[in-house]
Amino acid sequence: MMKNRIALLLLLIGFFGFAQQIIPRSYVANYIDTPLEVDGKANEEVWKEAPFSESFIDIEGVKIPKYETQVKMLWDDENLYFYAELKEPHIWATLKQRDTVIFYNNDFEIFIDPDGDTHNYYEFEMNALNTVWDLLIAKPYRESAPVVDSWDIQGLQTAVSINGTLNDASDVDKSWSIEIAMPWEVLKEASGSTELPADEFWRINFSRVNWDYELDNGVYSRKKDESGTFLPEYNWVWSPQGVINMHEPEHWGYVYFSSKPVSEKDTFTIPKDEQIRWKLYEFYRAQKAYFATNKSWATDLKAIDATPFELEDKTLRPTLENYSQGWIITVKSPFSGMLYSIREDGKYSEINQ
Repeated sequence: MMKNRIALLLLLIGFFGFAQQIIPRSYVANYIDTPLEVDGKANEEVWKEAPFSESFIDIEGVKIPKYETQVKMLWDDENLYFYAELKEPHIWATLKQRDTVIFYNNDFEIFIDPDGDTHNYYEFEMNALNTVWDLLIAKPYRESAPVVDSWDIQGLQTAVSINGTLNDASDVDKSWSIEIAMPWEVLKEASGSTELPADEFWRINFSRVNWDYELDNGVYSRKKDESGTFLPEYNWVWSPQGVINMHEPEHWGYVYFSSKPVSEKDTFTIPKDEQIRWKLYEFYRAQKAYFATNKSWATDLKAIDATPFELEDKTLRPTLENYSQGWIITVKSPFSGMLYSIREDGKYSEINQ
């Protein structure tokens, strides 16, 4: 009986998200002192010096996409800049209205969680027609919360450059590139700080949605099967999620905002304390799985296998506090002395001791 319970628990944990088995990718974005011209081409010397990220991989972190995608970043006192190149033999787009569901076209997406608590994060999508969709998400979709679709990035600048021809099926295209400038004044709203994140990191990820297409009198659209159902899209990302779900911010990559210019190469290592964050989200998923089975939260850490664990020869001892509406699991770092916690809705917090 106990083995069956454990098997069911592990199955449910897999349903709610995978344990932190894939280390998120990281990128160093350097500081520049001169604003960039946002034209989709990235011709400035600082863009040429800035390194591209690793090539995108499929969202689960297994398959290699059939078309390559890479991104790079820079920042100044006013904006955070993005540049991406998307290989594509048939570049097409149909959606022209802002804040429509852009991923019904092939698109490029940015997800930003400034303070890394997985709540109050930004989503941005853009197609080859330079149509954008920007929204503020209070909590991941696994929790009940509103999505602020009317939220806009004031002062946003975007541009597309096409190496080929848009919506022309008579030729073979090479790629399309995008360039974006997002003002810090907007991005800082969910950061918990009024300061620029110089020499700090944010949690960010990128996604590319790509569809098989069909043609009707030379007009592109998403391909359907014989029953008239759209074929599933491809999801390619910078830092793999491990599951087909971008809305698990705990798996996003780490972008470090170096105060050094591009000419001075900087490095970033994910802090040891981040391993505690990853572990707390394992406990969170285990609690969700326990609740799905028992219709109540676990009141004993052993019930969800949240027992003491080892990190770099240090023993960490989680504690559980239950209250009428939920729970809080807390772990103290032996590395920094910080106290980290997660609660029933997945909000992650850190407290200086």
